[in-house]
Amino acid sequence: MIWTLDERRYALPLAAVERVERAVAVTPFPAAPGVVCGIVNVQGQVVAVIDMRQRLGLPAREIALTDQIVLAHTARRRIAFVADAVGGVVDCADDAIVGAGLIVPVPAADFASGVVKLDDGMILIHDLDRFLSLDEELALEKALSDAY
Repeated sequence: MIWTLDERRYALPLAAVERVERAVAVTPFPAAPGVVCGIVNVQGQVVAVIDMRQRLGLPAREIALTDQIVLAHTARRRIAFVADAVGGVVDCADDAIVGAGLIVPVPAADFASGVVKLDDGMILIHDLDRFLSLDEELALEKALSDAY
């Protein structure tokens, strides 16, 4: 699945994506680690919203009515993040994906599992399991258990 922030395109493996929703208000959650901008209620479940702009080094901005919330999952938890837009799904052969470390400089490669070249440019394929460090994961788990 391809998504954009500030006209930059990123991708996630489709297996990690649950669904995409229209933007909703994100409730601030000060007890969570700094990379978590808040929480949303999804069918009675509290889901942490990752601040992808902060994590990817992009300037902060308010959520717009045209933004979309991507609900996804890591190996450990369900998460959400705000995208400017979701551009759909692209099917590409495994041999079209190159390891991110070979092309992308650190720290950008820290969150990427690969890079795919499409006819209209290259896209970083991100690994959501790498977006939270172990310390952030533990702090988020504690904050959620203390609050709920």
